[in-house]
Order: sequence, then structure tokens, then C-alpha cells
Amino acid sequence: MRFTDAAHLGLMLAALGLTYLVPFELLLLAYVVLGPAHYATEISWLHDRKYFLPQRGIAIGLALVAIAAALIDNAAWFGFVMWSAFVVCVLLAATTTALQGAVLVIAALALTAWMAMQGASLAVLGVLLPTLIHVSLFTMVFMALGAYRSGATVQWVLLACYVAAIALILIAPPSAATIIPSFEKAGQEYFGNVAPALGRLFGIADVRFDTRLVSLLAFVYTYHYLNWFIKAEIIHWNKMSKGRLALVVAASAASTALYFYDYAFGFTVLLALSLAHIVLEFPLNGLALRQLGAAVGTSVAKAVSQRA
Repeated sequence: MRFTDAAHLGLMLAALGLTYLVPFELLLLAYVVLGPAHYATEISWLHDRKYFLPQRGIAIGLALVAIAAALIDNAAWFGFVMWSAFVVCVLLAATTTALQGAVLVIAALALTAWMAMQGASLAVLGVLLPTLIHVSLFTMVFMALGAYRSGATVQWVLLACYVAAIALILIAPPSAATIIPSFEKAGQEYFGNVAPALGRLFGIADVRFDTRLVSLLAFVYTYHYLNWFIKAEIIHWNKMSKGRLALVVAASAASTALYFYDYAFGFTVLLALSLAHIVLEFPLNGLALRQLGAAVGTSVAKAVSQRA
């Protein structure tokens, strides 16, 4: 096992251990402290790669959409805006022919119409797309794609460990004994809408923002951030000028400081910054989904040809 892989596993286990010790505290502190540093460094990295878009200028429009979305109170309209931004980004970054684009548009329109007729579906998508889908599902997509490209067994083991950690939290969640009331209140206020969204998605009544869900969010958010930082020597997000580094440090530090000064206003700023980095990452997400799909298709075709 390489040092990077060993450090990767160590950080994952550390995140899991802290989740069992202080889930509420970990969720909020990871979001407030690690989050801004992640957002700023990833936006910088994406900028150098033109945000995986045909033209870098499109990213300005996407960032404005994200900031506007942060001000939308209606859950269904918020979900529609986020979903539409994702579809447009996939169309721009992941389709290579007019036929692929046409198929994507037709499928997206049909799916959007279906969700609109389902009442709460767009609202549910609006809650889950920038939270669990972004920090967990897409994390697994990138881990699987990295494992496929490297061909290293240890990469698949890391992915399996990640899935096992999530399963462990869901099956045997941490005790509620460590909860600090003020942290619990803040967590409920800022992440409580994830519980009813998951309930509607899986058809489960009375899903509560309890220790199990808080612990799940604490682990996947913390690992999502740590997974990004550990990849510095792989994707070189840390390669930037001194001037940009100063700007990144100042932006992330100011965001965290603002939260501790006035957490209601600070959270609003963090939400806008978080949504901006999520929407700006949508093109990369779409590209990764296409590449992973192609990898799976190639593997299946190879397996079928070998059996024939």
C-alpha cells in the first residue's frame, strides 16, 4: 500500500471514529471549518481547467445561478433550478454528439415532468442533490473511477471500506449521549430538511433528524472534505500562484470567521459559497458519470466476449 493510500485509509477511519464520539459537533465543525477551504481550493482548481466547460465564461452564469438559488425559499423551485443546472452542465460537458444531446434533453424533460407531477419530488431532489448526492454518491463515483483507471486493488478496498463505514453507521449508530444542545439545535436548523426528504424518497414515514442521520451526514461530509485534501499530490489542486493562494486562504478564513461571529448570516454566506462550488462542479460530475458508464460498459463487453 502506498503512503497516500495508507493516509487515505487513516483519514477515513479517523472520520469514522470522530463520528462515533461527537457526531453533531463534527458535522457542524467540518462544514464550517473544512468546508470553506474545500470550496475555495476546488473552485481554484476548476478555474484552471475551464470548469470542464467549452468556454470558461459559462461558469460566471453558473455561479450566479447558484447564488440566486441560495435565496430561493420555495423548495420545489430550488430543486428545479438545481436540477436544471445539473442537466445543462451534463449537456455541455458529457455529450459529444448531437444525438447524445438530443437523447439527454428528451430524457431530462420527461423526468422533470414526472417529478413535477409527483408533487414533492423536485423539492426532495433539491434537498438531496447538494447534500447526500454531492458529498456521498459523487464521492463514490470518483473513487470507483479512480480505482478503475489505476487498476490497483487497494483503491477498490478503500471504496469498499467507505461503503462499509456508511453501513455500520446506519446499522449501529453512535449513542446520543455526546450531544451538546446548542450544536444539536444548529444542526437541526441547517440540516434538518434532509430527514423528511429521505423519508419521501424511500417512502418511510416519520424519518427524524436523529443520531443515525446526523452521524451519516457527519461522516460523509467530513470524509468528502478530507478526500479532497488528500488528493493534492494526485490532481494537484494545490498548484497555484502565491497571489491566488492568499486569496483562497483569506476567503476560506473569512467565511469561517463570519460564521462564528454571526452563525445565521455566516451560514447564509456558506450556503451560497457551497452551492457555487457544487454547481461549478456539475460539469465534472457529468463527465465522471459518462466515463464511469463507459468503463462499466467496456468491462461488461469484455466479460461477455471472454465467455463467448
